[in-house]
Amino acid sequence: METNDSTPKPTSDSPKVGVYICYCGGNISDHVDVEKVRELAEKLPEVSVARTNMFMCSDPGQEMILEDLRNGACDRIVVASCSPSLHESTFRNTILRAGKNPYIYDHANIREQVSWVHHGDAATRKAFHLVAMASAKSRQLEELHPIRVPAKRHATVIGGGVAGLRAAIDMAKNGIEVVLLEKTPFLGGHVATLDRLAPTGESARTLLEDLTAQAFSHPGIHVYGCAEVQSVSGFVGNYTVEVRIDRNAWKRVLEELPSRSSLVVGGFVSGQGVLIDTHPADIDGITLETGALILATGFRSYRPQPGEYGFGEHPEVVTLVELLAAMKDNRRSDGYFRFHGRRIRSMAMIHCVGSRQIPGIHPEAADGRLNEYCSRTCCTAILAAANRIRQGHPRTMVYDFYRDIRTYGRDQEALYEETAGNGVVFFRFEPEDGPRIEAIDSVGSSDLSTSRHSVSNRELNQIEPYPLTVTVRDTLTFGEEIQTPVDLVVLATGMEPNDIRDLVEQLKIPVGNDGFLLEVHPKLRPVELPTRGLLLAGTCQAPMDVGEACNAASAAAVKAAVLLGKGYVELDPFVAQVDGVRCDGCGACVEACIREGALVMKEVSLEGKTVKRPAVTPALCLGCGACVAVCPNDAIDVAGWTLRQYEAMVDRIVMEEPVAA
Repeated sequence: METNDSTPKPTSDSPKVGVYICYCGGNISDHVDVEKVRELAEKLPEVSVARTNMFMCSDPGQEMILEDLRNGACDRIVVASCSPSLHESTFRNTILRAGKNPYIYDHANIREQVSWVHHGDAATRKAFHLVAMASAKSRQLEELHPIRVPAKRHATVIGGGVAGLRAAIDMAKNGIEVVLLEKTPFLGGHVATLDRLAPTGESARTLLEDLTAQAFSHPGIHVYGCAEVQSVSGFVGNYTVEVRIDRNAWKRVLEELPSRSSLVVGGFVSGQGVLIDTHPADIDGITLETGALILATGFRSYRPQPGEYGFGEHPEVVTLVELLAAMKDNRRSDGYFRFHGRRIRSMAMIHCVGSRQIPGIHPEAADGRLNEYCSRTCCTAILAAANRIRQGHPRTMVYDFYRDIRTYGRDQEALYEETAGNGVVFFRFEPEDGPRIEAIDSVGSSDLSTSRHSVSNRELNQIEPYPLTVTVRDTLTFGEEIQTPVDLVVLATGMEPNDIRDLVEQLKIPVGNDGFLLEVHPKLRPVELPTRGLLLAGTCQAPMDVGEACNAASAAAVKAAVLLGKGYVELDPFVAQVDGVRCDGCGACVEACIREGALVMKEVSLEGKTVKRPAVTPALCLGCGACVAVCPNDAIDVAGWTLRQYEAMVDRIVMEEPVAA
């Protein structure tokens, strides 16, 4: 990798490129000779200064760039570090702080594209080539300016669970008008079905009534029930949302409600939530002009397949959701928990049903899908239920069958320890040796688990045999096979995303392999979708507990308030630009455009004639370059990625001597 030391350096009136190369704490420098890359970069014809730093994104690294820009050492910037998706905004803001245009900067990814996939001389050589290409492009960079579009100080929240409510309330408090859409006549989502929240024991109803009271009383929040989004068009700051109101569904629900004569708007209906009043007799639909959309579409509980741990085969096998509903009204004082009136002497609780599924071991869904992710909240929820049962009904034995206990949040490990201290008996199993549920007529007194029962339980067993037995190979006792007689088996079912395929298709939302909606970046942009103005709140994004869902909703609300608060939004200028002189109006670019409305043919006056030419809607343009590729006259460029800049990069990389002018 030789360089030409006699290459002329930038003159006072030509662009001067500063190159800044990051060690990334060893992530890059363990495989790339960073100092060698710097030495070679210094000899590139347009480079006026080349520097290195252990962490270029750190304050000292940014100060290095600031100082060189302020003293005139350079007027173009190349940063060679990790992926630009991580720190592109960091370095653009650094340039802004120096009082310069933030678009005089280009990025060379020498971590993901080099050090993570290459080693030795090959890594150093490729790193230099990427830096050389970026430097050649930077020589061609011109100052660009953000695209400013007006934005309505209005947001639409889709979903009326706790995440949707939290997001709506927080935005309204920040001066953003909010419409909250819920597909049912009730607010509250899954929280409405709960009695207590794990691990705090907080009343779910109290939390829900507090949130809904704030939403109903705030003049800036408008709530619609039985509402379904039909279509979404437009762009950030200027979306149009068509909403259908299902009046028939509303009427059916009202007819089924008990004591509806005494029911008031905002009243809590057990197991369903807080009633919404949308005057369904008056409207069939609404059209919203809104600036941003927050998706709070929630989750659904996994439904075990027939035969999975005996589900559907034995009436005594139920889900945790059903158990929690039954726990609301258990007030008997004889020491036994009751499930739908039946006295429960012992129950088994099984973890990871519908979560952490393994191909070849667990049953697939009808579409062949498996939930290979951890649903995160199940362990804490089932331990909290077990603990409450042991505290309130000490004569009911509880056996916990788990693969791993994942009580990850604050105070949740203490709950695990408290549950064990309250007499819950734990058995650990491997997935391939999961619990077997079988019907029995009676259980012998020699059974290990029965021997742990109280005398009264044994006497009761002689009168009324246990209906089921749970058999498991317990790894805590070095693989001993254990049989446990039970009256009830409770399956801790995981979370699955709600089916919002129509909305995903309309908005072109990315979906992860797990089926949940996919944020731009889990650390740097955790509640944002790639399309500006679309935000995520709660369990549509991933399994979360109530606290996490509310935190995510608040984060989305703050993002929306900042985005819309000025009354306008600024967008990156990397959009298509049409040269009306070169263009012959063939329309190939419009046909190739992948974003509806971004490019349209319009009549314009050219040299005294009326002709058709493509017009760009900057707020809709993706800057993908599909139009550039098909134009026969090179009449379209993408700002910041012009054909001339590409040619400079290609010329640099194909040269035998990359540093030659």
